[in-house]
Amino acid sequence: MTSKLLVEFALRGHAVPRIPVGPLAVHYCAAPAGHSIRRFTTDAQALAESVIRYYERFRPDAVWLSADTWVSAEAMGAKVGSDSDDQPFGALGGPLVRTAADIDRIPAPEVGSQGRYPMMLDALSRVVEAIGSEVFIVACLDQYPFSLAAALMDINEIMLKLYDDPPFVRALLERCEEYALVYGTALANAGADMLSGGDSPAGLIGPSLYQEIAMPAEKSLLEKLHAATEIPLSLHICGDATPILPLMAATGADVLELDHAVDLAEAFAATGPDIAVWGNLDPVSVLSRGNPDSVREAASAALSTAKAAGRSRFVLSSGCTLAVETPPENIDALIRTAWETRL
Repeated sequence: MTSKLLVEFALRGHAVPRIPVGPLAVHYCAAPAGHSIRRFTTDAQALAESVIRYYERFRPDAVWLSADTWVSAEAMGAKVGSDSDDQPFGALGGPLVRTAADIDRIPAPEVGSQGRYPMMLDALSRVVEAIGSEVFIVACLDQYPFSLAAALMDINEIMLKLYDDPPFVRALLERCEEYALVYGTALANAGADMLSGGDSPAGLIGPSLYQEIAMPAEKSLLEKLHAATEIPLSLHICGDATPILPLMAATGADVLELDHAVDLAEAFAATGPDIAVWGNLDPVSVLSRGNPDSVREAASAALSTAKAAGRSRFVLSSGCTLAVETPPENIDALIRTAWETRL
């Protein structure tokens, strides 16, 4: 069974010989391939080559295609960039959206011309062509509507608007959903095996506002993406998402990517057997600052928890993106532990 099939079977709940493993490796892939983070995030060939070289070195069951979390914001008109070659992109200048008129000025989405959308699709096509028959490819559709809206407004401003002007926030979420839908559909058509998106700011607003504002936008996007493609759809919320786990499970996502702050046993109990869980080793204290022995211990504990819960719909991974300074031997230890642990 190839790694690609192993992950596909696990996510569908089919019998698998072992739990697949797919750390969230993004910027980590750049340096080993000889590229700066700036080139990794702006050059299709460098991005694709980095992912391919990472796969060839570590042989995970899944790889990730992502440049950063600002691809859609940039496509919508936000100024993004970095101050050095080895820093991820972030916002430059003030917020793109302050008023309702600013929302109206955002053009309709066009993946063939806006921002880095064409570059990302080119990179994905290169990865699919090179290793797509062997490994499961997760493409990041960037961000879910609330997270994208927070990037366009500034997170402090959108938090105030949640209380001062909920209709304004909902209008912005609708525009953000349009972009996520078009971009996600294009990634699926380009050969992605799963779409992943983050909505971490939604985890900061509490269960009530999450259910009232962020969750409906997630559900709407997921419903439309499910209508447009048959591949699995994943929702990632960083931090301790425990209070909203049942709500996340009700969004329609096929997969929930959980950070290390979430207790894995609680997550299995709260989400039920029909939803896959992807995670959730601590990317800093365990994978970056630990050693191979401590990584093996943490990985074995996560695998044992999944086995005790009777959950084969599980992919062992870091809870969030790998730090660029993560020792290669720790990634080896994580992947080999999964390889050697049979169900």
